[in-house]
Amino acid sequence: MKVTISDVARMAGVSTATVSHTINKTRYVSEDTRDKVFKAISELGYTPDASARSFRTGKKKTIGFIVPDISNKFFATMIESVEQCFSQEGYHLIIANTKEDMDREETNIRLLTAGLVDGLLVASTIDDFARFDELIPAGFPVVLVDRTFETKKYSSVCVSNFQPIYRSVCRLAGKGDRRIGIIGGLPRLSTTKERISAYQQAMADCGLEADQNLIRYGNSMENSASKCLDELLEEHCDAMIVCQGLMASDTIMYLHKKGVQLGKDIDLVSFEDYDSSFYQLYANQMDSIVQPVEELGRSAGEQILRRVREPEAPIFEKVLTSSYRPYNIPGAQNPSDR
Repeated sequence: MKVTISDVARMAGVSTATVSHTINKTRYVSEDTRDKVFKAISELGYTPDASARSFRTGKKKTIGFIVPDISNKFFATMIESVEQCFSQEGYHLIIANTKEDMDREETNIRLLTAGLVDGLLVASTIDDFARFDELIPAGFPVVLVDRTFETKKYSSVCVSNFQPIYRSVCRLAGKGDRRIGIIGGLPRLSTTKERISAYQQAMADCGLEADQNLIRYGNSMENSASKCLDELLEEHCDAMIVCQGLMASDTIMYLHKKGVQLGKDIDLVSFEDYDSSFYQLYANQMDSIVQPVEELGRSAGEQILRRVREPEAPIFEKVLTSSYRPYNIPGAQNPSDR
C-alpha cells in the first residue's frame, strides 16, 4: 500500500499541512518538528507526489537553461554551478542545447515555456531582439546569461571584458608588437561585439593601424579557430588575442603543431573560461583573461529563482568582470627583440 502524507503526519504527530510546509519550505517550521517529520518520512519510505504538488501550487520546481554548446567547458562549468544553486533550494534543471542555431533556440524556448518550467535561463544565439521577445510569454521569468540585447527588457547576468581586452592590446603594443590580430566569436553576439570594440579602440589609442584583415571570426565551436589562425599568420601577425576559451585551447594546440612557439615566435592572449590544467602548461608563455564562470553560473541561478519567487521585482542587470593575468618570466626573451 502506498504511503501517504497522512501516514507521515500521523507518525510525526502533526497535521498534514505541517508536513507539506516542512517538505516545500513554504512556512516556518521549528527544528524539532522538522526532525520528527523527516524521521517519519525516512521510516515510512514516503515519496512526495511532485505532480500533485505542482498542480496545487502551480510550480514545477524546475528551471530551464538554454545553452549554445553543452560540449563547451565554459557552459558545462556554468551548468554545474547553476545546478548546485538549484539543488540547495529544491529546484531541478532542464538543459536545452542549441548548437548556436537560432531555429533550435526558438523551438526550445517554445517547448520549455509551454508549462514545463517555472523560469528560463538563456544564453541566446538569436540576433534579433524582436524575434526573441515574441517567444517569451508575458510575465514569464527570464534571465539572460552571458549574452544580452541592447533592449533591456529582461534581467541579465554577464561578464564585461572590455577593460581586459583593451589592457591586453596596450601591453602587446608596449612590448613592440604592431600586427595584433584578434579572433572573435560569432559577430552577432553581444560578447563578440564588446570584445571587438575594445580591441579597435585600444588599437586606435595605441596608434596602431586599424587593419580589418587582422579581425577574424570563428563560430565559438570546436575546431573553428584553425582557418582564422592560418589567415592571421598570412597577415604576418606578431601577436593574437583569442576571445573565447574553446577557440583559445584549439589555438594553442594548432600553433604547437605548426611549430610556432608562444612568447618567442608570437605573443598570445588567451581567454580562460574554466579551470583547466591545460592552460597551466602554457601559463608562462602567454597572457590570459580569466572569466569568473562559476560566479556567473551562481549569480544566474540566484537571480532566476528570485524572479520566479518575485515576478514583479524590478528588471536588473548584473555585470561581473574578468581578471587580466599577464605572464612575466625574468630573463626570458622579449618577443619584440626577435
